[in-house]
Amino acid sequence: MPKETPRHGRTGQTIDSSKLDRVVADARRAMDERAAGYREQALKLYPWVCGRCAREFDRSNLRELTVHHKDMDHDNNPPDGSNWELLCLYCHDNEHQKYEEHIAAVAAGRDTSATGGRSAAPSTHNPFENLRSLMKPKPDR
Repeated sequence: MPKETPRHGRTGQTIDSSKLDRVVADARRAMDERAAGYREQALKLYPWVCGRCAREFDRSNLRELTVHHKDMDHDNNPPDGSNWELLCLYCHDNEHQKYEEHIAAVAAGRDTSATGGRSAAPSTHNPFENLRSLMKPKPDR
């Protein structure tokens, strides 16, 4: 049975899969080169510790330490590293999962703020209210 040629969903024209493969390969190569540059720089700037769980890394497990872009823009790589933080694989995945859930909630029209869109009521409790009286010297008995 001959292999069927892929066709465009709307136009029905044949798709040059070798061209698509080249484009994808070039994009992956460029992404890997860009990542290698900022990863090396981040590893020189910051201690090899996860910024979330504080797990420490050494040369034997350094491959598990990733560079996270705080603003989620992988093209925003300032030389001072201000958009980066080092995270272990697990914390990095968690950060991106939280971001994806936030985007989905916003797209669905759900408010993701802590107060649900309402202004938080001012706190009326003062835990140090009685502190002054407690610190007064006690009379000798």
